[in-house]
Amino acid sequence: MPGIYARRIAVAASAAALAATTGLLTAPAAQAAMPTPVSASTARTYLGQLTVSAEGSSSGYSRDKFPHWITQSGACNTREVVLKRDGTGVVQDSSCAATSGSWYSEYDGATWTAASDVDIDHMVPLAEAWRSGASSWTNAQRQAYANDLTRPQLIAVTDNVNQSKGDKDPAKWMPPRTAYRCTYARAWVHVKHHYGLSVDSAEKTALQTALNGC
Repeated sequence: MPGIYARRIAVAASAAALAATTGLLTAPAAQAAMPTPVSASTARTYLGQLTVSAEGSSSGYSRDKFPHWITQSGACNTREVVLKRDGTGVVQDSSCAATSGSWYSEYDGATWTAASDVDIDHMVPLAEAWRSGASSWTNAQRQAYANDLTRPQLIAVTDNVNQSKGDKDPAKWMPPRTAYRCTYARAWVHVKHHYGLSVDSAEKTALQTALNGC
């Protein structure tokens, strides 16, 4: 199995390198997508309205405090809903598991045909949200945040690219596919503004730079 994993990383890295140098890779036209984030101009306005403060502590943080994935309808949980939404030709079985389809990862330009190769990324990571104000929320509020299908908060992407992002903010990580960075910054600010989360100074600077390039 390590050989398979290594090949997957190599494929993703190759696609990411091409996307980064050309900026020409785009998602298939037939693919659905996460909710459209606010425009760059609105995002710049929103960014100026966010509270700027030093990042809070991770003390007490646990993913269990952001319950996910919850049932959305029938047998389908949030992950399965996003896999269906973001994929092309997705077929699900009676338990709502994706049995076939293809998924284009906006972060790195790779396309996958197995749902197991795809993660559902929280645009603003759970731990980042915790350090930016969510530590004071109720579990019900955090559950709503972790399963939000209305804001541009959830997106299907290459699993190991999502893992490389971890809980980093835009000062420390941006999508390797440069053509997506404007959308990424718009979505990040949209989510933080909606939920009243703070930004630290380095994060704000990185977002301003990305938005100015839109």
